[in-house]
Amino acid sequence: MNTSSLTPLLYQQFPSPCYIVEERLLRRNLSLIKDVATQADVEIILAFKAFALWKTFPIFREYIQHTTASSLFEARLAVEEFGSKAHTFSPAYTEEEFPQIAALSSHVTFNSLSQYRRFCSEAQRQGVSCGLRINPEYSEIETELYNPCAPGSRFGVLAEDLPSCLPEGIRGFHCHTHCESSSENLERTLQHIEARFGRWLHQLDWLNLGGGHLMTREGYNIPLLVSLLQSLHERYPDLHIILEPGSAFAWQTGPLLSQVVDIVENRGIKTAVLNVSFTCHMPDCLEMPYHPVVRGAVLVEEKDSEAKGFRYRLGGNSCLSGDFMGTWAFQHPLSVGDFVVLEDMIHYTTVKTTMFNGIGHPSIAMLHEDGRVEVLRSFTYQDYRDRMD
Repeated sequence: MNTSSLTPLLYQQFPSPCYIVEERLLRRNLSLIKDVATQADVEIILAFKAFALWKTFPIFREYIQHTTASSLFEARLAVEEFGSKAHTFSPAYTEEEFPQIAALSSHVTFNSLSQYRRFCSEAQRQGVSCGLRINPEYSEIETELYNPCAPGSRFGVLAEDLPSCLPEGIRGFHCHTHCESSSENLERTLQHIEARFGRWLHQLDWLNLGGGHLMTREGYNIPLLVSLLQSLHERYPDLHIILEPGSAFAWQTGPLLSQVVDIVENRGIKTAVLNVSFTCHMPDCLEMPYHPVVRGAVLVEEKDSEAKGFRYRLGGNSCLSGDFMGTWAFQHPLSVGDFVVLEDMIHYTTVKTTMFNGIGHPSIAMLHEDGRVEVLRSFTYQDYRDRMD
């Protein structure tokens, strides 16, 4: 449950707009994740693809030791800012970048046998533990955009394409089939992994079960997760088990604070135009799509004439026609300058933003446990300009 310390009295202390990480909520998640890792005797590492605010890494290092990267730049972030080599996976490594990636990685997972054959010598020369991504052809992800096991997927090797004896040098398997999923999802996924790939697991040193394990969500069945992982250890006692969730670390750790800059009306629809953009600053809202929680407001059907409250569509400040979300009923009429708080906008959101239209990017700040406000980063025209130089 999100028990935010960010009260309306504090809004004025932050730049506007601003992503706000609450240290207390972040530590709550980190503590839970560390407890799971200890109980289940597994390693849980941070996936940069979901969270990469490196100025918070000193806090993370109190709870975890390693991270996972999906590119050369993320691998550099692991070494240069987190202080340890990365567990790296990419769908396609290149000749130009792979030697650098290998130097920055403790583990490298290859998406195909052909990629492994192409780069295994360099990886082994640098002492990297090599693995293959496998595709168990089973996932309960309903949104096709995020389903890595959809028919024709470019991710992972099928069981039927693996030789009975793994290529020399393969020390692990990596499998990613989840997205904000439950431990019950994992239970069924493990059945498919073992049915298809169980005969190879005894040949390995490690098994990476990927991300999407949303263990910090309220109601997540943690005892089941721990039991599943302990049972997996019993069946394969020599396997080092790794999980690399992204969302779970920063789940409900802070909002995007915005303000109303105008209110327009067209054919009876009132739109509160904000100083943030859904397409630029909250892209998953349009890609997924999903409706964020808006503090102090209720999502209603646009044609629901019985809904109580003052109704507004929330609009972004880009020139994309579809840069808006839903209809929301507020407890009071909105005015220019009013704050609108969009909840849970730290995981994935902060790493996927763009500077489309040259729109000013929200600042990033932390609300510390002692109430102190620290602005981690503010963005300028030069940030926009220099991306295209």
